[in-house]
Amino acid sequence: MTLLKGARLDDGSTADVRLRGDRVSEVGPELPASGDDVVDLSGYVLLAAPAEPHAHLDKALTAERVSSQPGDLDAAIAAWHEHRRTLGVEDLVQRAERAARASLARGVTAIRTHVDVGEGIELRAAEALIEVRERLRALIDIQVVALSYPLTGSGEGAENRDLMREALELGVDVVGGAPHIDPDPVGQIEFCLGLAREFGRPVDLHMDEHMRADALDLADLARLVASRRLDSVTASHCVTLGLQPAGRQRVIADDVARAGISVVSCPATNLHLQARDQPTATPRGITALRALLDAGVTVAGGGDNVQDFFHPLGCGDALQTAALLVLAGQLDVAQAYRLVSDGARATMGLEPAAVAPGRPAELLAVAAGSLQEAIATSSEDRIVFRRGRIAERTRTVREVEARTNEGDGRD
Repeated sequence: MTLLKGARLDDGSTADVRLRGDRVSEVGPELPASGDDVVDLSGYVLLAAPAEPHAHLDKALTAERVSSQPGDLDAAIAAWHEHRRTLGVEDLVQRAERAARASLARGVTAIRTHVDVGEGIELRAAEALIEVRERLRALIDIQVVALSYPLTGSGEGAENRDLMREALELGVDVVGGAPHIDPDPVGQIEFCLGLAREFGRPVDLHMDEHMRADALDLADLARLVASRRLDSVTASHCVTLGLQPAGRQRVIADDVARAGISVVSCPATNLHLQARDQPTATPRGITALRALLDAGVTVAGGGDNVQDFFHPLGCGDALQTAALLVLAGQLDVAQAYRLVSDGARATMGLEPAAVAPGRPAELLAVAAGSLQEAIATSSEDRIVFRRGRIAERTRTVREVEARTNEGDGRD
């Protein structure tokens, strides 16, 4: 057993927390240490560990391989598709593992990562991420999503449909796609939903990642999911929902809620890539968070990219994602953190973690006096608990040079 002493909880109270196996067994003031391993958490706030519901670990840590950053999403896709031809499995494994471990060090104990499947990359990224998933299984839960487009028509569409089936047979966990890039968006949605039912897997689609207000494939997804009564469907990005009139947002959000679809917002990459052609009153490029939350939709916050062709500054830190959900999404601090913790785990089909008896001991301690301070400072001084044990610990040291007026040239 492990006893965490003097932790500040997110409600501002201070408590001791006992972990037994992979669960929180007791929370209370001044719990007695009876043969426990004791961890002093004085000066730390203790939180449910965040999860990363939307990553691209096959692309991670490639930003410096291009001389200049692509200008928008279409340019980034084109540049990446050319580069992915050169990638071998070992390179993919090494970068993906480095990025996953960096996220773990910052508190993330579960990651859902999309991997490209298609011409030029074939199944190499899927093979690499399955290897990383198994290699890191004791440290972090990794779900692999096969991402391909187009998936309709003959030629490349037919080849990609075959590759998607092969990826699922190989052991990929989730069916993915990007209907808005397909010449037949509804056809791609129907194929992905059918493939998910055939293999008994969840679905996670990149939806409406563009600024064309007249194209809203999310509405078709909600209709098709509701009619087929499917579970475990996620829509990531949903950018154009944020461009709709308020009444339209409410209608679509209600439909999404009734269909049981989860939505992942990826504020960092969407802020970076969207609306670059609109220099005046530039839209944020973020989905309609408030309408979705008000409708009761499960909403999560994702980091998306880690220093790659699509976003050069991502670092896999859920606290930074939460900060953007406050600043650009205009959520309050507690709500923003729920999106990267409870919402993220729910989207991934994982049991919610919490500092409460009986809950999974997937926890994050951050050197801060409160949740607000933890998000504001994003201190790297953190202790990550995975299944009740310390998985990573990062200590920071601040050195302050002592100075006096004597000898410094001032009176």
